[in-house]
Amino acid sequence: MNPQVRDYVMDRIPIGEIWGVGPATEAKLIAQGVRTAAALRDLPMALSRKIGTVVLERLVAELRGIACIDFEDVPPQRKGMAVTRSSGTPMTTFDVLAQAVTAHATRAAEKLRQHGLVAGTLTVFFHTNPHKPDRPQHSASRSVRLRPMSNHTFDLVDAAVSAARRGWRGDPSGNGCGYTKAGVILDDLLPEADRPAMLFQPARPRDARLTDALDAINDRFGKKTMVLAREGFAGEWRLRADHRSPRYTTRISELPTVRV
Repeated sequence: MNPQVRDYVMDRIPIGEIWGVGPATEAKLIAQGVRTAAALRDLPMALSRKIGTVVLERLVAELRGIACIDFEDVPPQRKGMAVTRSSGTPMTTFDVLAQAVTAHATRAAEKLRQHGLVAGTLTVFFHTNPHKPDRPQHSASRSVRLRPMSNHTFDLVDAAVSAARRGWRGDPSGNGCGYTKAGVILDDLLPEADRPAMLFQPARPRDARLTDALDAINDRFGKKTMVLAREGFAGEWRLRADHRSPRYTTRISELPTVRV
């Protein structure tokens, strides 16, 4: 905050080390005799816009201590949320599609609870591979109003599977199109405390202790330690990652092991 220290430092920072100044802009600035951060700070605003458009003009203003982007102390409330995945193998039966939709709805419910939100609308979509026109093509999307608004895993899973069943094309117990992607989208989000009350409450309201226990177990022992049986265990629909790079920074089990 000391202006003398600030001037001393800025006079010794090369123009190319300033974030936002690329090689092309750097060459233009050097041609104008601007070689340091201090020289860029003192560049006329009109000239800075001519050299590097409004982006460079804003950078000059920031170097002068003028805030160009307001900070948000309170993050804005989310308006929507989505969980979508591609399938490792085409989903040709409704049972496999229901497993994928159940997993996506379960994850969406977890994200709602993490943010303290409830959803009013749930949309399920699934489609075939558009890059293979020689195969049967189909896409479907169905929405369900959640009454009451909820973040309970069972509520979202029931609604998602019901919506998927309405959009399924083919024999529910047999083969259909080879769907390669499915997802769950949540809209009309509200803080849980602001959830509107209903005149006629459900006869058997969901017990939040069940989802709290489910979250606690998965947080302690890892994701997917405990899942709904409807999600299945074979995982035919799960995304394949045979050529994924090692995740050294997030998976301790994938760290290289050195033996002497």
